[in-house]
Amino acid sequence: MKRRTLILTAAAALPLLAAPRTAQASLQPLLAEARGLAPLRAIALWRDDGGQGSELAAEGYHGFTPDSPTNIKSASKSVVSALTGIAIGQGLLESADQPIAPLLRADLPADPDPRLARVTLGNLLSMQAGLERQSGQNYGRWVNSPNWVRSALAAPFTQDPGTRMQYSTASTHLVAAILTRVTGRPLLDVAGDWLGPIPGFRITGWDRDPQGIYLGGNQMAMTTRSLLAFGAMYARGGQAGGRQIVPEAWIAQSWQRRTSSIFSGQGYGYGWFLGQMAGREVRYGWGYGGQMVYVFPATRRQPALAMAMTSDPDLPSGRTGHRDDLHRMAERLAAAA
Repeated sequence: MKRRTLILTAAAALPLLAAPRTAQASLQPLLAEARGLAPLRAIALWRDDGGQGSELAAEGYHGFTPDSPTNIKSASKSVVSALTGIAIGQGLLESADQPIAPLLRADLPADPDPRLARVTLGNLLSMQAGLERQSGQNYGRWVNSPNWVRSALAAPFTQDPGTRMQYSTASTHLVAAILTRVTGRPLLDVAGDWLGPIPGFRITGWDRDPQGIYLGGNQMAMTTRSLLAFGAMYARGGQAGGRQIVPEAWIAQSWQRRTSSIFSGQGYGYGWFLGQMAGREVRYGWGYGGQMVYVFPATRRQPALAMAMTSDPDLPSGRTGHRDDLHRMAERLAAAA
């Protein structure tokens, strides 16, 4: 496949969340141990304190810092999900149950499979569209097609909509196309307006398809601290900077189990994996190479917690065990925090 270059704009250090100068002593040994994870670039942690919360720790590795932009890969699917929830909250979209065919009418095949009329926004976000996946071995062919939206819609059905997970970046790219059309604006500008009020959040680079639509669910760059700010906003029920950024009801919907992950068997909602760590529930976004955003909702005895980890985006993390190493580190950090 042709290489597509993601421009990582140098990011100025952005004030995040009233960060203390040093991390809690209990976290320091673990952060030092994490240096042994060769692909790892940075870790940042946040904990709710009843106000805006605070950054507990932020550490860079192997020449990178928490303020170095990194391609967060498929962790950006959680960002696309957030934008969808905001669009629904603003009345630009009806609900997750809204059929996508009328929204993408101009790009439908000449003789579409009747099942295409049954695919909903929620099916796209939960990876249950039923269309042949355009990730994995099919990804290169898809991104080299002249029109990614039309290519995705013309893919054959391998199962009925709403059944098992069929992980595909093409699904979240269709969501990006829908958001672009209902807002009438480039999605990067929309994301800047809708998510920009989150203190410390900034997208520093994002690839586009041949029609200029920003790629939904991949090739998005931001710093580890920016990814943490996004997770912290979710941990606070969608609030940040004194505003309700993402509707709390949408977060609840996004964290409902819709299907099972083809990678781990864990639950999957609308752009979020659902599991347990350190004896508590965790919701997380995961991108190729080991780009992670973890959100631990508050419990009766424990405050909400968020953490972000970024790694080399050009190395696999699933088959190498790096993703599992990050999970184990996240679990230990959560227990220590």
